[in-house]
Amino acid sequence: MKDFAKSSYQRRKVAPNKVRIQRKPLNLKKYLRPLARISAGLVALSLVSGILYGAYRAIASVTFFNLKNIEVSSSKRLTRVEILELAGIETGKDLLRLNLKDMGEHILQNPWVESVRINRYFPDRISIAVTEREPLAIVNMGFIYYLDKKGIVFKVLNQGDKLDYPVVTGFSEEELGRDPKGTKDALLATCDLLKILKDKGVFILADVSEIHYDKGYGFTMFTSSGALPVKIGAGDFTAKIERFARIYSDLMAQDQKLQYIDLDYNDKIIVKKS
Repeated sequence: MKDFAKSSYQRRKVAPNKVRIQRKPLNLKKYLRPLARISAGLVALSLVSGILYGAYRAIASVTFFNLKNIEVSSSKRLTRVEILELAGIETGKDLLRLNLKDMGEHILQNPWVESVRINRYFPDRISIAVTEREPLAIVNMGFIYYLDKKGIVFKVLNQGDKLDYPVVTGFSEEELGRDPKGTKDALLATCDLLKILKDKGVFILADVSEIHYDKGYGFTMFTSSGALPVKIGAGDFTAKIERFARIYSDLMAQDQKLQYIDLDYNDKIIVKKS
C-alpha cells in the first residue's frame, strides 16, 4: 500500500477566478449640456412672455374708443339718470370693454322694465332703449300688485302709485305656488276680459270697480255705480259683453234696483231685480 503521507506530491493552488472591470469616468457634460439648453429656453420664453404682456397692458391702457355719447330712449316712469345708474355706465369708459349683457340684466331688475335693447356704435356711442310695463289692473293677492297686459304680476304698490285701475280679486300667492300654470292662465283670461271691456264704447272699463275670479265658476264683475254683480263665467267674453253693452244704458237708467245680471248664457241675459 502506498503511503501518501510520505509522497512528494503536493496539490497545486489555483488562483481564484476574478475578472477586473475598469470603470470609465462619468461624462457630466453629456447630461448637463441639454439641461442648460432647456433652462436657457425657459428663461428666454419667460422674458418674451413678460415683454409681450407688458406691451399688451400698455396698449390696453390706451383706447381709441372712449365713450362720449349715451342715448337713452324716453320713458314715462324711469328717468335718464335712473336708467344710467341701473346700467352702471358713464362717459369716458372704454367702449370695447362694456359688457352689454350685464348692463341689460341690471336694468331689468327694475320692475317697471319689460325689455331693454342696448347697441354699441363705434367709435364713441351707445344707445339704450327701454320698454316699460303698462298696468292694466290692480290684483289683490294678499299684497296689492300691478297686473300688466301679459298677465304678469310685476310690482307691489307703494305710496304714491296710481290707484285708478280696476281691482282684480280671487287670486292668492298660495294658489300661484300650488298651481302656477292654472293661475297664469286665469290671469291671462283676466287680461282678455279687461281688454274687451276697454274696447266697448257704451260699456267702458271705467264702469267696472272690481273683477272677481272663482276657480270653479269663472269671473264676476262689479259695476262702479252700486256694486252691481254681473256674472260672466268663463270664456266667450266678446259675445257676452257685446250683448250686455246693448242694454247697459237702459238698465242703469231704470229706477228699479237690480240684484244681479247674469251673462253666462249663449243667447240671453238674466236680469234679477230686487
